Amino acid sequence: MQVLSRTRKFVSSRHLAVVSGLLLTMATAGCGILEDRSERYVHEKEGEPLALPETADPSRFSQVMPVRKIDPADGSKLYPSDIPRPPDMTSEILEENYVVEELDGRTWLLVNDVPGRIWPAVTSYMNEQGLGVAHDSPQLGLLQSELANYNVRARELLELPGVAVDEATAEPKAILQVRIAPGVRRKTTEIQVRKLVSGEGLEEGASWPGELIPWSGIAEPSENQMALQKRLLANMGEFLQAREENKSFSRAASGLVAKPLVKLISENEKAQAIGMDLDYGRAWAEVNRALTESGIAVLDLNRSEGWLFVDFRSADELKGGWFGWFSDKETPRHTHTVNLVERDAEVRVTAEVTEGYSGDHKPEDLLTQLFEYLY
Repeated sequence: MQVLSRTRKFVSSRHLAVVSGLLLTMATAGCGILEDRSERYVHEKEGEPLALPETADPSRFSQVMPVRKIDPADGSKLYPSDIPRPPDMTSEILEENYVVEELDGRTWLLVNDVPGRIWPAVTSYMNEQGLGVAHDSPQLGLLQSELANYNVRARELLELPGVAVDEATAEPKAILQVRIAPGVRRKTTEIQVRKLVSGEGLEEGASWPGELIPWSGIAEPSENQMALQKRLLANMGEFLQAREENKSFSRAASGLVAKPLVKLISENEKAQAIGMDLDYGRAWAEVNRALTESGIAVLDLNRSEGWLFVDFRSADELKGGWFGWFSDKETPRHTHTVNLVERDAEVRVTAEVTEGYSGDHKPEDLLTQLFEYLY
């Protein structure tokens, strides 16, 4: 059967109009055509507790994202707008609680806890390893062991050759020093260790070391010394993690958290700069980490000149308008520059907008967001 061409065109146009009308109705209706599940939280019944195998250790299992408990008597008063938000479980924690980090010839153990709780745990570690504590200074954050030469376990830990010797044996004396300091990020602690041997740049005497050796003034560690430090820190991290439930608190060491290493400098309630009480290399690494964790794209950088080109456009700018989801992902743009300058015994971090950018985000917005991830 023949159909006139104009009739076919009219039928197609009518179908297109109907489909377009349905799409328009669905778009304007929004979520109205979908089920509202917001009240399920209120009326949901409590499930059965998790059953663990008999061989499992219950202390190693906990809720990753706990749900706030609701009194059944008050449950009927809750409405979708009043549903409690789940707690932010990532606001003050690291991805890992015990991480060995390295930068510019230094290595340290980053712990997600305050120095006041770490100090007694590290003291216990030294005692259990046969090192003991001969000198300590909570004000300086230093712990210094007894001589490791006369204890088999301590010799093995510090990689001393042979077996335990007596005091009459001619052998260089070795000790372990531990430095505990507040971390760059809030409520964290950084632990450093080093093996000191008499005669290796240190004065040797009958009573060596005799007193607490200052942390500064020692030469940079060799490759072998760095490897030993990493192994000791990893071993200490395992020890601290296994005893998380039994941590005590040291009031003497609590004073180590008095001065933050990162501060936001504001004027007229607008962020002007970030001050970092760190050496330049560490400050540069921390700024790089903060930019990565905050999702700000780094397009180019120059450590020696102290600048980073970043793309700090807002979410609306990145979407590209109403029909942005039809197009490919936009190429990153240099919208802001982050600058690092050493000034007055600290590193000052500032931000500026490029000439071609006229979007929503100002330099103070970039500094504020950067500070949240730095500290």
